Amino acid sequence: MSSKMKEKLLRIERESRYLRKDSDQRKSMEEVFDRATLLAVEELISRKSLGDLFGVVNSGKEARVYYGASQNGEPLAVKIYLTSSAEFKRRMGYIAGDRRFGKLPSNSREAIFLWVRKEFKNLQLAQSAGIRVPTPVAFYRNILVMEYIGEPPGAPATFAETEVDEADYDWTFDTVGTLHRKAKLVHADLSEYNLLKVKEERVLFDMGSAVLTSHPQAEEYLKRDVGNMVRFFRKRGIVKKDTESWLGELTS
Repeated sequence: MSSKMKEKLLRIERESRYLRKDSDQRKSMEEVFDRATLLAVEELISRKSLGDLFGVVNSGKEARVYYGASQNGEPLAVKIYLTSSAEFKRRMGYIAGDRRFGKLPSNSREAIFLWVRKEFKNLQLAQSAGIRVPTPVAFYRNILVMEYIGEPPGAPATFAETEVDEADYDWTFDTVGTLHRKAKLVHADLSEYNLLKVKEERVLFDMGSAVLTSHPQAEEYLKRDVGNMVRFFRKRGIVKKDTESWLGELTS
């Protein structure tokens, strides 16, 4: 990792609006840009999967999303999972039982690498089924590169942050059905916080939790997804079917 690139990445963290206290800044920089992650960024650049990396767009317990650019200057979203995150201990149930990945990793770092690979492949499956998701570009170790949704460097609004109507309701349940029927996937973590609305476009994202319909808990996850969205739209005054009615239709 060149000293110039390292200094740039650390500056990104220092200037992040998500980091407030000096002690928190140091801790966050160490969590995100440890040596292995710095090398992974450099590897993606050497593969021409990434051209540059700028500021933080969104931040969570498990990962941060950065505004990046391709070699040609096209905007990209770069999701970097925290290799020190303890959150993944409770995520193994989404991998166990998935015939695509076999034996569970023995350590948390390898589990995160597998999670990134899983999210990339889920995005590919969903997109192949005609579902609007961020186009996956590349992945390496704990980093996922994908299409940037909206106008950088801003973060697009989720359903939770904007007005929704019956067209949004219909799109949501049509998307859940297409995901189940054509992609053979269940999102497994669906809520108003991972549905984006950019002008007239709607986008499903955060596909790391998604499982195949053959997964032992797929039915349970589908019921939870549908129930979450029925409750959300009901709170917004949009009621058409209850959870059981939707489950019957989606699995028939």
